[in-house]
Amino acid sequence: MKQTIFCTLFYLLSLGFFSCQPKQEEDKTVEVPEEIKSNLTVNTSFFGTLPSGDTATLFTIKNQDNMEVKITNYGGIITSVLVPDKDGKMEDVVLGYDNLEGYLKSSPYFGAIVGRYGNRIANGKFMLDGKEYPLAVNNGKNHLHGGLVGFDKVIWETEIEKKENSVALKMKYLSKDMEEGYPGNLNVEVIYTIDNENAIAIDYIATTDKTTHVNLTNHTYFNLTGDVKRDILDHSLMLKADHYLPVDEGLIPTGELRNVEGTPFNFKDFQKIGEEINASNEQIKLGGGYDHCWVFNRQTPNDLEILGELKEPTSGRVMQLFTTEPAVQFYTGNFLDGKITGKMDKVYNQRFALCLETQHFPDSPNHPDFPSTVLKPGEKYESSTVYKFSVEKEVGN
Repeated sequence: MKQTIFCTLFYLLSLGFFSCQPKQEEDKTVEVPEEIKSNLTVNTSFFGTLPSGDTATLFTIKNQDNMEVKITNYGGIITSVLVPDKDGKMEDVVLGYDNLEGYLKSSPYFGAIVGRYGNRIANGKFMLDGKEYPLAVNNGKNHLHGGLVGFDKVIWETEIEKKENSVALKMKYLSKDMEEGYPGNLNVEVIYTIDNENAIAIDYIATTDKTTHVNLTNHTYFNLTGDVKRDILDHSLMLKADHYLPVDEGLIPTGELRNVEGTPFNFKDFQKIGEEINASNEQIKLGGGYDHCWVFNRQTPNDLEILGELKEPTSGRVMQLFTTEPAVQFYTGNFLDGKITGKMDKVYNQRFALCLETQHFPDSPNHPDFPSTVLKPGEKYESSTVYKFSVEKEVGN
């Protein structure tokens, strides 16, 4: 009998059941096959512990140009992007926190994967196949960015794939049937790929076992001045879009596609963001600045096209936007109010960053004339977006 107990205890100890190490000190290193050669480097480190006891890992990827991208498997958050300015100085061009605690305490979706549905759904509900689905209401009377516990607040299973000139982080998550009110078990894969061309590619893939709605995006806040030196009002933006979606007081689209000509929403040619951000315009007042969806002039549906470009004159940094999506939500950090202190003890004031969230239209489930976001069993949701960084010596407006 004593021998049996001793053997059982030895077996359990070998499995680590009685480990005295605290959970936050667990080795979260992800093994990379030695036979795969790459000229990019990948490092992993402990990022923090959730209230549940789960731990988050931080992945740091550096390319030949010394561009450095940090991503955590908590929410798939891009926490840092270091790229050179026109003099070769490396600086961080995205907002966020130095550790997990900041994201857990208060985060307006900094750098995160957003889902199941990016943006707003009116009154927190939609009809699908004759049935009404109530959703979590977390933005006034509306549903925003997937609800109370969206994809930005979960741990994603992550694998590393190294190639000669790129590194991919493959993140997977199972969103269970009726999570936040959405029908169907949704298998989601988001692949971040960093290459030697200073590009961050994001590929989204999803399948479901019940008909549902899906609209995935990334919510990174950009400031190309580097290390958040000032607001983004001197940045110049170009969007290949003839129309945008007007909104009501709850920032829900009215259903109209309005021409940008003769309005502050005309970014068909490069325009300084601050030029008309305070214009006497009803839509500007409703958004507190820009917080609207622009509809792209696409050459071919679903092809990866360059549809936007952002420039910052002092640093010379440029960011090109490629996407397969029909639209982009351009948001100018209007709700940042100085109450958040982020990385390097920087205080994030109003309009200290902007978001370019590629996506389908907000509230599409309640607008049958908008491009459909319905995903059915047997179908595959696929979407791609690329943010590519470069510099130029003289940046025009």
